[in-house]
Amino acid sequence: MSRAPRDRAVGALVGLALGDALGMPTQNLPRDVVRDRYGDVLDNLHPGPDDNQISRGLPAGRVTDDTDQAVLLGELFVAGNGRVDPVAFADRLLRWAEHQEAIGSADLLGPSTRRALTLLGEGVPPEETGRWGDTNGAAMRIAPIGVGVPVDPLPRLVDAVAQASGVTHSTGVAIAGAAAVAAAVSAGIDGSPLDNSLRLAVDAARLGAARGSYVPGADVAARITWALELVGGRPPAEALDLIYRLVGTGLATQEAVPAALAVAALFPDDLWDACRHAASLGGDCDTVAAMTGAVVGAHTGAGGVPHTARERLRAANPSLELTTLADQLLALR
Repeated sequence: MSRAPRDRAVGALVGLALGDALGMPTQNLPRDVVRDRYGDVLDNLHPGPDDNQISRGLPAGRVTDDTDQAVLLGELFVAGNGRVDPVAFADRLLRWAEHQEAIGSADLLGPSTRRALTLLGEGVPPEETGRWGDTNGAAMRIAPIGVGVPVDPLPRLVDAVAQASGVTHSTGVAIAGAAAVAAAVSAGIDGSPLDNSLRLAVDAARLGAARGSYVPGADVAARITWALELVGGRPPAEALDLIYRLVGTGLATQEAVPAALAVAALFPDDLWDACRHAASLGGDCDTVAAMTGAVVGAHTGAGGVPHTARERLRAANPSLELTTLADQLLALR
C-alpha cells in the first residue's frame, strides 16, 4: 500500500473526528443562533456552550457519538475480518451508552439505534431489530467500512454496508445513505477526484435503496443529485443557506447525507474549510460535518488541518487511535 492511500485513509478518519468535534458546540442549534454566536463560519474548535443541553460542559475538540460509534464499528469490522458481528456490536453500543449515562452525558443513542437495542433486549432476533431504523445513525458511523472495502465492485461495498448496518438500520433509506458515504470515502482512498466519487455515491445509494426493508421516505440518490445541483457554482455562504433551508440538516438520512455531500462538493481540496462550514450549519451539524469530513479527508488526507487543531483534537480525546485503526482497515482492504 503506497503512502498516498494511507494518508487518505488517515484523512478520512481524522476528517470524521474533526467535523464531529467542530460541530459539537453547534449541534441542535438554529443556524441564526450559530451565526450570531460564532460568525458566518466557525473559526476554530470551541467548547460546548452552557445553553446546549447535549454538549454543555464538553471541552473544545471533544468528539461525540458520531466518532465513538464509527470507531466501535471499525474495530469490530477488523476483528471480524470484514464482517461485523451484530450481537457484539449491539453489546458494545449498550456499554457505550451506559458509560455515557454514568458520566452524565446527554449525548446518547439515536432513536433508531435505541429502538433496535430495546428490541434485541426483548429477544427479537438481530436480523429483525433494524426493521424501522431510517435515521442517519448508519451513515454517520460508516466511514471505516469505506476505508476497509474497495469501491470496485460497488455491489460488494454496498453489501458490506448493509451487513454492518443491519442490526440497527436495516431499511432501504438508511442503507442508501450509508452506502453513499462509504462509496465516496472508498473512492477517495483509491485516488478518485471528488466529483467522480460523488457520482459513485449516487450509484451506491441507488443500490443501497434496494437492500433492507421498505419505509416511506424520499429517494436518497435523487436527493443527493438535487443537492449537488442546488449548490453548484454558488458561493459558500449562499450555498450553505440553501442547504440549511431546503436540503435540511435534521436526523433524517435523506436530509443529512445530501447535506453532507453538498458541503463536500463546495470544498473538494480543503478539509479544514469543509468541516468548518458544515459545522456552522446548525441542526444535526456534528453528524453532517463528520460525514463531510470523512468524505473530503479521504480525498485530501489530513495534512491541511492546522497543527493547533490537530493537537487540540488529540488532547481532548487521548484514547482515540485513528491512525492505528486506519492501518488495520487498509490491511483488510
